[in-house]
Amino acid sequence: MNFKIKLLILFLAFILLPLNTLAASKYVVVGGENIGINIHSNGILVVGFYETDNSKSDLKIGDVITSINDKEVSSINDMLKLINTNSNSISLKIGYKRNNALKTTNLKLVKDESGVFKTGLYVKDSVTGIGTLTFIDPITNKYGALGHAITDNKTNIKFEVKDGKIFKSDILSIDKSRDGEPGEKNAKFYFDTTYGTIDQNEETGIYGTYSDDYNSNLLVEVGEIEDIKLGNAYIKTTLENNKVENFNIEILKVDASSKTKNILFKITDSRLLNETGGIVKGMSGSPIIQDNKIIGAVTHTVISDNTKGYGISIVKMLESMK
Repeated sequence: MNFKIKLLILFLAFILLPLNTLAASKYVVVGGENIGINIHSNGILVVGFYETDNSKSDLKIGDVITSINDKEVSSINDMLKLINTNSNSISLKIGYKRNNALKTTNLKLVKDESGVFKTGLYVKDSVTGIGTLTFIDPITNKYGALGHAITDNKTNIKFEVKDGKIFKSDILSIDKSRDGEPGEKNAKFYFDTTYGTIDQNEETGIYGTYSDDYNSNLLVEVGEIEDIKLGNAYIKTTLENNKVENFNIEILKVDASSKTKNILFKITDSRLLNETGGIVKGMSGSPIIQDNKIIGAVTHTVISDNTKGYGISIVKMLESMK
């Protein structure tokens, strides 16, 4: 009897200890490289409407179409095929998701003079852009990037991931931030040079499995939120091609209670300010380093002053990674 009790205690210790230990990695490979991003949504996002003679439904901007006439759809091509298949019908039964609730409605089709069927809907099933790789966990080969979710720029709705990938992209030029308007990095895409999958699109960033080569010996310690100090730090990002460089910043405020805006900082690097004017689109995910530890990633700019930005704690990104 005593042996069984001891065995049970040892078994529980074996189960519980690894879970706590692996909640967040202590050392990661730091990124800073520019990456191309392509994500396909799990469903078809309604992003707008246009006028037709009689196409009416209960759909609203931000709804996600999941089925047509009880047949599952996950892309615009799926939708077009089913519309053409049911072209003799005057309306379609649409299944859709709104605020995680499943609903149905009828959508009337309108045939124009050229024989094309009109739905009255503007829809989207994928998005492509650029961002910055934040870290790679050498134990699991999982990566984190962006530091915020990928959303549709019209509806601000977060894409539900069906599948996606990160791939090679080189910075060609930068439109500078000015007068409270963020600039952006302009890049060339190499869609065939894949770096990894996109499996998660979370409020804290995108995550997946990294499949390209990297140097697992270049490890940097992970800094906890309580390790972050006001004062000097630097970010790692790319301004030309895919050359990662360090640029000085000053940390102004630390807020452990915020979900994604844990670090308020100001760019102090004269070269970075001269070439970008401040934080620009595409810089999201740039690692923040202080005292030889990775403490966070760039996420947002302060619109009223683009020389200032916010960063998320690296621990919050690691904890979100499944």
